[in-house]
Amino acid sequence: MFSNEKGNLAALIKSFKNTVAKWRRRTRTERMLLLEAFLFLGLARLGVLILPFRWLAKSLGQHRREDQTDLQPEDLKLARMIGGSVRSAVNYTPWESVCLPQAVAAKWMLQRRRIPGTVYLGVMKDGNKPEKLAAHAWIRSGRVILTGAKGHQQYTVVSTFS
Repeated sequence: MFSNEKGNLAALIKSFKNTVAKWRRRTRTERMLLLEAFLFLGLARLGVLILPFRWLAKSLGQHRREDQTDLQPEDLKLARMIGGSVRSAVNYTPWESVCLPQAVAAKWMLQRRRIPGTVYLGVMKDGNKPEKLAAHAWIRSGRVILTGAKGHQQYTVVSTFS
């Protein structure tokens, strides 16, 4: 049993060293975006848990609206960095950061920079339980899906916020 604990400790130390090395390789901008994403993921998760959805929805923009703006190259680059920072920060949150908090956090980060984006909410029949629905959220800025891209085509869009 002692050798197993020693192995777990070694793995934990190695993981910590890898995390520190990744942090050092990031640019200052990437570090700031990652910290902001971590903070907004926490706020979004808290909002999802304690606020009525209509209140949270007000922070996402106009209901039933899709933004079709083609982004300038510098805005597109920043939007992609925001999406990447949210997806990266998810790996470090001690709370559950599923698709809705990710989309909300990314939307808030885009709004702070006046970059347009659309949050999509979709549903589909659950493959395991056909009587139930599965839900998904994703965000698009310009023509790029920033979070929730995997499998989003399977969902029927029921609401948009832009």
